[in-house]
Amino acid sequence: MSDENRIAVLGILISNVDSVEKVNAVLHEQSACIRGRMGLPLRDRGLNAVTLVLDAPVNEINALTGKLGAIVGVSAKALFAKN
Repeated sequence: MSDENRIAVLGILISNVDSVEKVNAVLHEQSACIRGRMGLPLRDRGLNAVTLVLDAPVNEINALTGKLGAIVGVSAKALFAKN
């Protein structure tokens, strides 16, 4: 797999309010590859939605996605640009 950077959108859904701090800590560790971030609190649904635009190698994006998905009450999926 190439070490070439790719652009990706990472969607994160947080359903456990106690996990927000852990998510933010993981994102802080990877802040160098985050080009943009938008967060929406959906209080009526008990959910927080976060969208990131990333510029990093595929293996780093996949590792970040897996690390976030391993946190209790967190789902994460990445969508990669074709080029």
